[in-house]
Amino acid sequence: MATPDTLRYTRIPLNNGSGAIPAVGFGTLIPDPAATKEATKTALEVGFRHFDCAERYRNEEAIGDAMQAVFRAGAIRREDVFVTTKLWNTNHRPERVKPAFDASRRRLQIETIDCYIIHTPFAFRPGDEQDPRDERGQVIYDSGVTLVETWQALERLVDDGQCKSIGLSDVNLEKVREIVAAARIKPAVVQVESHPYLPEWELLDFCREHGIVLLAFAALGHGLDPKVLDDPVITSIAERLHKTTAQVALAWAVQRGTAFLTTSTTPRRIQENFDISTLPEDAMREIRDGITTNVRFNTVVGTGVPGFIPRAR
Repeated sequence: MATPDTLRYTRIPLNNGSGAIPAVGFGTLIPDPAATKEATKTALEVGFRHFDCAERYRNEEAIGDAMQAVFRAGAIRREDVFVTTKLWNTNHRPERVKPAFDASRRRLQIETIDCYIIHTPFAFRPGDEQDPRDERGQVIYDSGVTLVETWQALERLVDDGQCKSIGLSDVNLEKVREIVAAARIKPAVVQVESHPYLPEWELLDFCREHGIVLLAFAALGHGLDPKVLDDPVITSIAERLHKTTAQVALAWAVQRGTAFLTTSTTPRRIQENFDISTLPEDAMREIRDGITTNVRFNTVVGTGVPGFIPRAR
């Protein structure tokens, strides 16, 4: 009898001993709250056990409602689900970190956060306006706080016991090195844009060296041009293995040692993105050696402004 393929159930241990993160993750950047709620329920039902949230997405309440509804039904328990959320740029000052963290917990309706991440390394002017701009439309940054000071405030959340692990997002290797050098509690997770057109091998090597999980967002290229899923190497592998191109790209992400996030509001696509299986070694080599396109779709690493989040009108 054939051994069942377990790639979709891969879990990666965290470096601080606080458990393991499911490699297959569901991203919740969905603008409509009703669609967010339905997609979250569907993702739980098909098997996703890792959900990536953020204060900045303005939909944590909908995710909390969906999770609680599924937990009440009894088949899935809170402790089965890994929940990440993120500290937004306007809350980098240390005195703002715990109130922001507690507000996310209340909206998500959970006592503990499995991983709390600094959304970007850029501090914006503190306040309730998430996207502070001057009269010329330029972002108003906050020079009164350093990333290390914000990180130390996250470390205190872990000390308090309601935050199991902490991490960074939208960072380059230089910033990760800076925090690793200064940290009392090392980052457990680094979340960055990564896909076959932006493999981030050097960052992945550094993360491996320090026991940090690299978590790839936009793992399918976010549907932008040039389209990752139209790449001839990926389409050829998909055809040969009778998989979708998305399944090939997502399996590649897990097999090379990263976790990934994928987002959809379509039940069929949500199911498809969970149903990944192991690629043969020759396919892994083809993707590494045969794809030469290199492109970053999101400029957030240079500005602190995520390119995929619509600005509030």
